[in-house]
Amino acid sequence: MIGYLSGTVKFNFGGEIILDVQGVGYRIFAAGEFETGAAAELFIHTAVSENAINLYGFRERAEFELFENLLTVTGLGTKTAAAIVAKISPAEFAAAVANQDLAALTKLPGVGKKSAQRILLELQGKLSVAQEFAPVQIRKSNALDEAAEALSALGYTDAEISTALKRAPKNLTTEQLIKFALKELNRF
Repeated sequence: MIGYLSGTVKFNFGGEIILDVQGVGYRIFAAGEFETGAAAELFIHTAVSENAINLYGFRERAEFELFENLLTVTGLGTKTAAAIVAKISPAEFAAAVANQDLAALTKLPGVGKKSAQRILLELQGKLSVAQEFAPVQIRKSNALDEAAEALSALGYTDAEISTALKRAPKNLTTEQLIKFALKELNRF
């Protein structure tokens, strides 16, 4: 498996480059700005399938490791993982996962609500390398936020959740809020 390449960018096709490494041209899927004729060093992920061997290149170790972590998530493939890494920094992604920020994840290319929930579930606590590069501030969630997230995971819409939680008495715990909201939602 190829893990690292260093050479000169021979061609740039926007999202793909041909990297000349001592006379051998490697076709690499790589997001970002690459100037033809410039030197480049890339961490490489080699993806082998029935039909092809594809190389995905990343300038930074944190991007490479985020890509590798994304591939461990059920249902995420190399193209979606590469699109995510191209759209968000590893530190921002780690913060979104640490903060359980479903909305931020669903804004990423190829990530719907169910994929975002799988990412949160399967990557929680696994992004330590990305976090080493930029420490993450974890916001303290209040009981209403936690209850809303739990109800959302159960399949209720934002409108249903908002209506049910507006009727809730103040100073309830997360568990009490969820029970109250479920009773309210089952009245309809």
